Amino acid sequence: MRTFYNSFEIKFTIDNIDFYALNFVFEQFLRSVPAHSHGSNSYEIHYIPYGQGQVKIDNVIYEVTPNTLYVTGPYVEHEQIPLKTNPMAEYCIYLKVEVKDSEKKKANVHSYVSHFEKTKFWFGQDRQNIYPLMKQIFYELENQFAGYMTQIEALLKQLVVHMIRNYENKRLSENHFETSNLGDSKYLIIEECFLYQYQNITLETLSKRLQLGPRQTERLLKKHYNKTFLQKRTEAKMSAIVILLMDKSKSISDISNESGYSSVEHFSYAFKKHFGVSAREYRKNLNTSV
Repeated sequence: MRTFYNSFEIKFTIDNIDFYALNFVFEQFLRSVPAHSHGSNSYEIHYIPYGQGQVKIDNVIYEVTPNTLYVTGPYVEHEQIPLKTNPMAEYCIYLKVEVKDSEKKKANVHSYVSHFEKTKFWFGQDRQNIYPLMKQIFYELENQFAGYMTQIEALLKQLVVHMIRNYENKRLSENHFETSNLGDSKYLIIEECFLYQYQNITLETLSKRLQLGPRQTERLLKKHYNKTFLQKRTEAKMSAIVILLMDKSKSISDISNESGYSSVEHFSYAFKKHFGVSAREYRKNLNTSV
């Protein structure tokens, strides 16, 4: 049983390293695979989902059991010997790695992904749940549904990261996402305020949260949402009220109080102005449509 794909050249980049995935093979070994090695910048990722056997790597024999993971890099000689009574199966992905630009090489010194390039051989039990990634990669290659190219590139990137994590065993990252600034996060602040504080949010409160003046806040709302503060607050309140009306155990008076209105009369006026019908009529129509 052998499934292989070798007619693609799939390129993906992590940090300053270009990867080329040139060969994908899934095979259950019914015979031994003679000793062989690969050239410069070449890496094979081997994952054993089931079965048993041995691999002989640079004249050292390693026992292979389910969930064994190993990588053989440039010039690493390896031979696969299946157990006849329970032959091992293997996912194998062949990668070429390139760092062409000398400036990129300098920048790559401190890159976490450089650990992949520098690790010419690794053998052990997978601790990063690589099996589902392997299955999904081969599924995408087989079916080629819309978006499969993007999927495979993303899955291969994940595979490389998972390999590095196996090598390093929970080493923390030296690099992190940039901290968001107010310009990037102000829209999230606005939306959270209207979503969770719609009962009593004021223009002044929102302005303080945004570190803007009230006029600036109004201009921002108008520009980004094409609505005034009062329109946004009313919209948020009414959306929440509709959900409350679905709960038959709540009276109109309960909903009025919960929504932050000073009186049922004020609530009823605001609701009818927004929806064109009373809250009781709206609830009745809701119950009819369910």
